[in-house]
Amino acid sequence: MSVVEDRRRGEVRALAELGLNEVAGAVGGIHGVHRAISDRVFRYVRFGVGPAVAPVRALHDGITDGVYSTIGTVARTVGRVAAVGADWPGERPPSETARGAALIGAVLGLIGDDLEAEGSPLAADPVTVRVDGAIVHLGEGPVPPGRIAAEEVFDGAGGRVVVLLHGLTETEYAWGVGGADADDYGVRLAVDLGATPVYLRYNTGRHISDNGRDVADLLEQLARSWPVPITDLTLIGHSMGGLVARSAAHQASGLGMDWPSAVSATVSLGTPHLGAPLESAAHYGSAALTAVPETAPFGRLLRRRSAGIRDLRGGSVVDEDWRDRDADALGRAVAAEVPLLDGAAHYFVAATVTRDARHPVGRLLGDGLVLPPSAAGVGRARRIGFTAADGMHLGAAHHFTMLRSDAVYEQVRDWLDQPRERAGVTGA
Repeated sequence: MSVVEDRRRGEVRALAELGLNEVAGAVGGIHGVHRAISDRVFRYVRFGVGPAVAPVRALHDGITDGVYSTIGTVARTVGRVAAVGADWPGERPPSETARGAALIGAVLGLIGDDLEAEGSPLAADPVTVRVDGAIVHLGEGPVPPGRIAAEEVFDGAGGRVVVLLHGLTETEYAWGVGGADADDYGVRLAVDLGATPVYLRYNTGRHISDNGRDVADLLEQLARSWPVPITDLTLIGHSMGGLVARSAAHQASGLGMDWPSAVSATVSLGTPHLGAPLESAAHYGSAALTAVPETAPFGRLLRRRSAGIRDLRGGSVVDEDWRDRDADALGRAVAAEVPLLDGAAHYFVAATVTRDARHPVGRLLGDGLVLPPSAAGVGRARRIGFTAADGMHLGAAHHFTMLRSDAVYEQVRDWLDQPRERAGVTGA
C-alpha cells in the first residue's frame, strides 16, 4: 500500500469513527437533560406521595440509563465498524481535496486541539504549505512520499512573496484557490505585482500562539528553500489568520529568525485583534448553562470549543495569555500587548453589514463576527498600532465577503504597490 493510499484510508476511517462518536456524545447529553428533568420531577412527586415513589424512580432510572447507554455503545461500535469499511471518492486523501479539506477544516476548528492530543490522522500536519491540496516539503533531506518538492513548485520564483493565512475552520481553499486560472488574491497579485503566492494551512483548533510558533519556523524554512533571496515578504491574514501572522512575526523576532527582516507589509482582513463578541458570549453562556442541571449538558458542550476559538475572546497571540490559567474562569480576557512588527507597514480591513459604518446596526453587529474597533485594533484600553489612514471599511458586507471582494483586492493591491525597502532574507 502506498503512503498516499495509507493516508487516505487513515483520514477516511478517522472521519467515520469521529462522526458516530459525536452521535454517541450527543446521546449522552440528551441523557443528562432527561435525568436532570426526571430527578426534579421525582423530587416534587416525593413531597406528595412520600417514599412510595422510590421504586418507581428506581425502575425509571434503570430503564432510561440502560437505553441511553445501549444507544451510545451501539453508536461507538458502529463507528469503529464503519471506519474499517469507509471510503472516499477518488484516489487522493480527503485533506487534499476541496470538499474533504473543508470538512476536516471545520472539524479541526471545533476540536482540533483534542484531535492533535489524540494523535488523530486528521491533525497530523498542523502547519503546512499547500499547492492544490498537496503538502510542499520544505525541510532538508529527500522529499517524503506523497509530498512535493519546494524546488519543483517554486522554480523560477522571484524575491517577492505573498503568504496567505486563512481563518477559523477554513483552509487555503477559502481564498478560492483553483490553479493558475483562479481569481483569488494570490493569483491576482502574481499577475499585477509579480509576487509569488504561498498558501498556508493550519489547524485552527490549536492555540494561536502554537500556530504562530510553527508558522514562524515554517517561514524560516521557506526562506531557506526559496530559489532566490526573499527581498519583499507580505503576510495577508483573514480573521484568525491575522492573529496567527502577528504571533508568528512576534515570536520569530524574539528568536532572531531571518524572515521578519524581509516583511514589508501585513494585511489583516476582519481580524479580531481585540477579541470577538461571539466567543465572549459563548464563554459566559457556557458558565450560565452549566449552573443549571437541566441545561448543564449544553454548557459542557459549549465548553468543548477548541483552544483556538477560546483565544479569540481577547485576541490572544502569546503563550502567557493562556498558560497555567483556567480557560473557563469568569472575568476579563487576558491578552498581552504585542506590538506590530517594527519596520513594516500594517493595513487592515473592517466590514459592516450596513453600508454606513456609523449606522447603529453596523456598530452593533460589525461584519457579523467581528466589530470594526476590534478589526482596527482600537479600543478604550488597548491600541494595537494601526493608523486610521492604513485601514479600509467595506460596507454592506459580512465576515467572509473579505475573502473574495474586488474592492478589497484593489485596495490591497494599491497598498502593496507602494515602494518600500527592507533588508531582505538571505536564501540558502
